[in-house]
Amino acid sequence: MALILIRAENQKKLLNTLADIERHAKLKIEGKPRVIPSESADKIVKEIIKQKLRSKSEIAVITKVEDDTTKSIVHVRKIHPPAHVMVISEEYKEFKEIEKNFKELPPFKGYYSHKNKGKKP
Repeated sequence: MALILIRAENQKKLLNTLADIERHAKLKIEGKPRVIPSESADKIVKEIIKQKLRSKSEIAVITKVEDDTTKSIVHVRKIHPPAHVMVISEEYKEFKEIEKNFKELPPFKGYYSHKNKGKKP
């Protein structure tokens, strides 16, 4: 399981990025992505990359994928989504903090997985 943080300018770009992660990166998103305050997302990215950000996000989500961190990084690097995508590895202190608070974050509305289409409950 890996955590992916997505920072975007708007909801449309965020939804397109989630679709790209499933369709093109071929990663399986677990459950619903969770909304994280954009300021928090920007702070997390800034701490991990240890650089000033080029732009601030307007909307951000955290999502879990079934695949491990290494596979997620390799697959995400091959796509070109319309938003900033960061796979957060277990080696960062932010990983444990996000994982602990994940269920408390509100679910992202408007997203549905195209991979769940046609599956029987």
